[in-house]
Amino acid sequence: MVRAMHPDVEKLVESGRIAAAVGERLSQLAPGSFCLHKSWGSGKVSSWDLFGGKVTIDFEKEPGRVMGLKLALEKTEPIESTDFRAHKIDQEGELKELAQSDPAAVVIRTLISHGGSMKPDQIDRQLCGSVVPEEDYKKWWDRAKKALRETRQVVVPSKRNEPLVLRDSDLSPQEILLQDFEEARDLRVKASVLEELRKDAKLLKDDEAARERILSGTEESARKGMKLHLGAVLDLLAGRDELFDALKGVELPDAAIRILDVLAAGSPLQLSTELSGLSAVRQRRIFDSFPEAYGEQWVANILQVFDRVGTRGVAEIAKLFSDRNESEILLAHIRKALSRHALGPDALAWLCRERKKAAKDAFGHEVGSAILSVIEQDTTDEGPRRSLRLQNLLMEDKKLVPDLLKGVDVNEVRNFARKLLSSPAFPELDRKSLMARVIKAHPETQELVTGESGAKNESLVVSWESLERRKAEYEDLVNNRIPQNVKDIAVARSYGDLRENFEYKAAKQMQAVLNRFRTDMERDLTNAQGTDFSGADPSAINIGTVVTLETADGKEVVYTVLGAWDSDPETNLVSYLSDIGQALIGEKVGSVVEIRELETETLQTLTVKAIRAWK
Repeated sequence: MVRAMHPDVEKLVESGRIAAAVGERLSQLAPGSFCLHKSWGSGKVSSWDLFGGKVTIDFEKEPGRVMGLKLALEKTEPIESTDFRAHKIDQEGELKELAQSDPAAVVIRTLISHGGSMKPDQIDRQLCGSVVPEEDYKKWWDRAKKALRETRQVVVPSKRNEPLVLRDSDLSPQEILLQDFEEARDLRVKASVLEELRKDAKLLKDDEAARERILSGTEESARKGMKLHLGAVLDLLAGRDELFDALKGVELPDAAIRILDVLAAGSPLQLSTELSGLSAVRQRRIFDSFPEAYGEQWVANILQVFDRVGTRGVAEIAKLFSDRNESEILLAHIRKALSRHALGPDALAWLCRERKKAAKDAFGHEVGSAILSVIEQDTTDEGPRRSLRLQNLLMEDKKLVPDLLKGVDVNEVRNFARKLLSSPAFPELDRKSLMARVIKAHPETQELVTGESGAKNESLVVSWESLERRKAEYEDLVNNRIPQNVKDIAVARSYGDLRENFEYKAAKQMQAVLNRFRTDMERDLTNAQGTDFSGADPSAINIGTVVTLETADGKEVVYTVLGAWDSDPETNLVSYLSDIGQALIGEKVGSVVEIRELETETLQTLTVKAIRAWK
């Protein structure tokens, strides 16, 4: 950096008081010039006293700082007035306005001042707190990165420990995209670049060399990533195929790897999780390849994916069957899965949304029971809440509960109401809101709800063994699970930003569940009456009896009806409060009853053949 010597300094040099080299360096600290200090940032010299040996500099972090001339010469380095760091002092207001209106421009000016390459933390030090307020910086930086990617003037890395690099301004937009494609390590970034190239595909139509770069880059990345990054590879190949579709008249080489090749190498269960993050368009392109990839097994394989693939995937698979005029295959699968409670939350949500259209023939009261089961199971499972959208749909769609119970037998309505009332998955206000919809659709259930409410203070008949188990569960809840949850909340809170803190939200949701468990268990233990079931009256089915029933085809089924907390599906031991127990209590030999089989939940009509005391 060469500057003309300041006139006052020049006089000192001519008089022999200082050396010329010192004079040249001293002139770099003349009033109005700019310099950089390691700790205080950039600064502008406001005044100096050559004979007193002092200089006053307005630094970013130390305005009006007075330094000895000798110390200032040692601790600062000069910067040009055109340098971005000088602009932060001289054009502070303009830069702050520009940061809000054009964040990419501010970052580009910063890069130019630092040789065209800086890591994010270096940029942070230049901008955070000076040009952009510290409390707004995180959101601003996210906006700036998005704007930089759109300009294509800067290479923006996906990892924070890699530098942002200013591009050669002479490159064409297409060449910039091709470089981005070749340099990207992340397969999903490569796929997004292909999407950008597709928007202006006509430039590639006559550029065989560019197409070859795309093909070879795609081929290499796909073959390397097939085992570890199946979903990203499929996303990349779908993006390539979309690009070549846009190049009308230009075909993929016969030897190019296809989506069906990758599908054939993976399992449907693996695909379910890998595809859930892709766009609907990309998923549909992949699903369209199933018949060719799997042959006769394509239906079985895609139905495995359907149960687990996520909201977009469920909708696209349903459209695929519809477009092939094979919707009944999907609906038959759904009906079977419903009977086994094997349908996932996204598939159930699709059923509800399409209940008057595509899913009309599979929608029924079984969907309601399955929804409650999935939501409750998801609440108690560890990990992210997969059923949250389904639960929100149940609450927000005011017509869903009435539709689920439309034309349904009152016993089925009772079953749904009991299951809802006993579920720990819903906050009290939500439970009341849903029950209000049940009652509005079926006013005859008002008495049931009132009865349920009143029954909370009535005695519970329980076996001594189950009473001891419940007491042990309560002790574990109070002494272990609830204190651990309190610790989990404290740890999650320390992660910061509670609005986007998943761990905190999950821990708080679990707190609500545990507190409800505690309230329910305390109430039940207070009302519990232990018994050994001696002396049960076998003249009718009662608590402590064993009943033999006969199916329509002559097969015998034996159920044992015991206490409120006694249940073992494998041995057909049922609680008197269960749906089966309630259907059996009070019936006599010769009575015909309808109950749901424990494992499949299919409705059965049976005849009571014999009743005996259990003990």
